[in-house]
Amino acid sequence: MSFTPSPAVRDAALLLARVVLGVVLIAHGLQKFVQNGIAGTAAAFEHMGIPGAPAAALYAAVVELGGGALLLLGAVTSIVAVLVALDMVGALLFVHAGNGVFVAGGGWELVGLILALALVLGAVGAGRFSVDALLERRSPVAARS
Repeated sequence: MSFTPSPAVRDAALLLARVVLGVVLIAHGLQKFVQNGIAGTAAAFEHMGIPGAPAAALYAAVVELGGGALLLLGAVTSIVAVLVALDMVGALLFVHAGNGVFVAGGGWELVGLILALALVLGAVGAGRFSVDALLERRSPVAARS
């Protein structure tokens, strides 16, 4: 037996997923910019053995803060999802994979969830309640199809 949610339920779930993921990413991006500063974040990344720590710190901070804001809006969701997924793959491979599952022990659970949710949003899209959908409805190409 299969259950297919109505379009309204699907779009509400995508909105909730985008908002929660966006807030989490914004919090982590702000932490990198404000609490630690990019130099402090880069130093921490270097201590963790992340290659190209200054560039990686800036990439992570921008993708998390800017990408989180764009996800809240549902804007350029597919592109943001790929950038967030790459950020999380780096965090997983260079920092969290060897620490077990639980985040309290430095594990990968939060990184894994962010990665999975970014991939789902990238594959499915932002849903009807998004800038992406608004732009698509207004697009002359969409009007012809």
